[in-house]
Amino acid sequence: MNKLKVKKINNKAIIPRYAHPGDAGLDLFSVESVEIVAGDSKVVKTGIAIELPPNTEAQIRPRSGLALKNQITVLNTPGTIDQGYRGEIGVILINHGNEPFNVEVGMKIAQMVINSVITVDIVEIIENLSETDRGSGGFGSTGL
Repeated sequence: MNKLKVKKINNKAIIPRYAHPGDAGLDLFSVESVEIVAGDSKVVKTGIAIELPPNTEAQIRPRSGLALKNQITVLNTPGTIDQGYRGEIGVILINHGNEPFNVEVGMKIAQMVINSVITVDIVEIIENLSETDRGSGGFGSTGL
């Protein structure tokens, strides 16, 4: 089994954990109290740094409950944490609601999903790319 190494860099930090067996996302928790006014965004600290297993990345995703009940979501969803990053994990939350939202210490603020990464060799070509049914149709080209 792959190991995710987690280092607390704040004494208020809570180690990420799965809420239920079989969950894809690990809960991430705030180590600070932050008010996010309507229409604004803030980086919320988690107080942890991680060392990912080889050939993986971590994606930071919103919590559906916060999104539905409070219109709070992750601004750059999914946020990507590369394998080589060793700094504190911060979550960029945005308030799409009409009222201020208060993040509290210990609150679940996002989820972190660990995924495999495939790297590729880049090949510049001069000839045309292979043909497909879709071709170069842009946004909405496959219908509604």
